[in-house]
Amino acid sequence: MKREEFLNSKQITIAPFALFTAILSVSTAAIFIRFAQETIPSLTIAAYRMVIASLILFPFTIKKTLKEWKVLNPKSIGLVFLSSILLALHFGSWISSLEYTKVISSVVLVTTTPIWVAVISPWLLKEKVPKRFLLGLMIAFLGILLLNFSGYSSQGGFEFRDVIGNQPQVILGNLLALVGAFCAAGYVIVGRTLRKQLSTESYVLSVYSITGLLLVMLVVLTNGQIVITDISGLKWLLLIAFIPQVIGHSLLNWSLGLLPAYSVAISLLGEPIGSSMLAIVFLKEIPSLIEIISSLVILLGIIIAVTKSKKINKMTHENVQE
Repeated sequence: MKREEFLNSKQITIAPFALFTAILSVSTAAIFIRFAQETIPSLTIAAYRMVIASLILFPFTIKKTLKEWKVLNPKSIGLVFLSSILLALHFGSWISSLEYTKVISSVVLVTTTPIWVAVISPWLLKEKVPKRFLLGLMIAFLGILLLNFSGYSSQGGFEFRDVIGNQPQVILGNLLALVGAFCAAGYVIVGRTLRKQLSTESYVLSVYSITGLLLVMLVVLTNGQIVITDISGLKWLLLIAFIPQVIGHSLLNWSLGLLPAYSVAISLLGEPIGSSMLAIVFLKEIPSLIEIISSLVILLGIIIAVTKSKKINKMTHENVQE
């Protein structure tokens, strides 16, 4: 056996373990964010997440990135900025959602990204969506409705749950998580076009850096907290950037080069499960029965949608950056 064949065979063998590590890593994001939110505003957390991740990746990717940027046309450069804006909106809205709703609701709803990619793609990419995909979409939508109304009180009106010291409406958090999913869908679609001109390393560094800069500007414009003096808060920011972002997403991208997109697509549904289990252990946040049922319905809808459409699966997960 040639050396290259041996190395490739070895990589394929360890890929499932790398994928498991990736899912476990990204599952920690919601937990770390919750702890950081005790002292740091959500937009600031989003900004630091992307800035720190960019700084970690910078030494390893800057040379290749500069080389590829030299041949980018104006349209592609515009798409890089559009992709960055969508990613900034994604992280800003999703991280904010964790202030208002339970981890299980927030993470499950933001995981519906593949559904919205498939809904948008026929108009933007002129790609046909299989009819059987509609079944998965309907099931997921039913689950979303159930999850949103899981905060509805029998006495009338929405219940208020104590999340981190205040009592915001659960419905607002759920809607913010859905906005995060919509923005992530747009980000994936734009990124699919860009990946034809940029390598993974160059694309990630470019988008992460611009996203971080946009979020920092937004924090400044809204008179938010930009300087972190709390050591405990800074610790959580470093963990958010390093474990779920750099380790988790790097391993996901690496796994996509060795495993079928179908395998990665299904495994990504392990994130809500992992996050929910961690929330029970570390946040003492136990989901209600209706939240568990509606979350399972949403995940079932995503599984049906993804497994029935290899095209959508490939488009959604060939460029994993969430």
